[in-house]
Amino acid sequence: MKHICDWVLMALIGFSLLGKWANGSDFDDAEFHPNTTQMLSYLENFSNYSQSAAVYNPLYVGLTLIPGAAAKGAVCLDGTLPGYHLHRGFGAGANSWLVHLEGGGWCNSIRTCVYRKTTRRGSSHYFEKYLAFTGILSNRAEENPDFFNWNRVKVRYCDGASFTGDSEDRAHGLQFRGQKIWLAAMEELMSKGMRYANQALLSGCSAGGLASILHCDEFRGLFRRRTKVKCFADAGMFLDARDVSGGHTLRNMYQGVVSLQGSGKNLPRTCTNHLDPTSCFFPQNIVSNLRTPMFLLNAAYDSWQIIASLAPPSADHRGAWKACQKNPAKCTPSQINFLQGFRNQMLNSIKRFSMSKQNGLFINSCFAHCQSERQDTWFADNSPLIGNKAIALAVGDWFFDRSGVKQIDCPYPCDKTCHNLVFRS
Repeated sequence: MKHICDWVLMALIGFSLLGKWANGSDFDDAEFHPNTTQMLSYLENFSNYSQSAAVYNPLYVGLTLIPGAAAKGAVCLDGTLPGYHLHRGFGAGANSWLVHLEGGGWCNSIRTCVYRKTTRRGSSHYFEKYLAFTGILSNRAEENPDFFNWNRVKVRYCDGASFTGDSEDRAHGLQFRGQKIWLAAMEELMSKGMRYANQALLSGCSAGGLASILHCDEFRGLFRRRTKVKCFADAGMFLDARDVSGGHTLRNMYQGVVSLQGSGKNLPRTCTNHLDPTSCFFPQNIVSNLRTPMFLLNAAYDSWQIIASLAPPSADHRGAWKACQKNPAKCTPSQINFLQGFRNQMLNSIKRFSMSKQNGLFINSCFAHCQSERQDTWFADNSPLIGNKAIALAVGDWFFDRSGVKQIDCPYPCDKTCHNLVFRS
């Protein structure tokens, strides 16, 4: 009953943003509009908003700016210092590190990047000074059974290209330095003791989940060979899929991100040696070639992709998808059939990835986006399950090699444990 109340609260906050898209206001075909980024940030960070209700007295961790970053050219879109939040490990976890990359959409044009630098997604001037550490970042064993006593870090996201860009636009005061921010943050954490880690996990949510895929092998390269290193991506499987009009909304947007921010030279060479840079921003072209063990957590019916890349106003001119986007129970049979096709495309895109024993999967048939930062979906009495296993236990079993984890849910609507995002007018 408690989580139902939270969904209604979230719906009241988010409906106005969804309504702006559904009505097509201020939306440009050629650009990823700020409202879209706002909704992605909202979906990713509902956990931060609602944790005070969902978790009694959660841990809040203070912000640290990276003092030497500017000298290395590692700055946010507006030139301010990047930062992170670190809570030290203790006991048996004192030499273990979890590095979580924040999400928050992308900017693919001068206009959207200029807007972005006036927000916490583009300037540390707007960073929250404290963030709630819940879900995979919690310091309580009953909320985070395998990682609660590790050194846990959240790296803030202020570049708009999943920590990959390296260029600038001086005329508009824009610094696209995501790759340098990544390097400066890792150097800072290594100096804080991460270099001595016995085990380490790189994780991230949404745009941060994509970043954890793109930087996974780089992360492995930071450590000694005997250090156990793995990567975990939550809601990072953004698909190169056709939208409801047959177009390529997300591919067009990614092409803008990669070209504007100069990301191509920093994408995995195992991909760019045979595909164009835009294709190599899509994780389906990366994950099968990773050398480092990777766990993919994703909702088969990713809420953000349904709203912003599969059925955006630019592809749904008549608003036929408005009701379905707000509530999956309102989807027509033909819309459900379209979404089942999207699920099938996701499963096909990870077939080769799933054949490797070192990799893990948890693909649940939910309408959700980001399930590792939220306590109710990560590990709670009523958490989503596949085969009676919660997400936190699946990830822990995989990381510690307690068992192989390749959990793929049955198609919607069979899973009654989902915490589906429902927007109410």
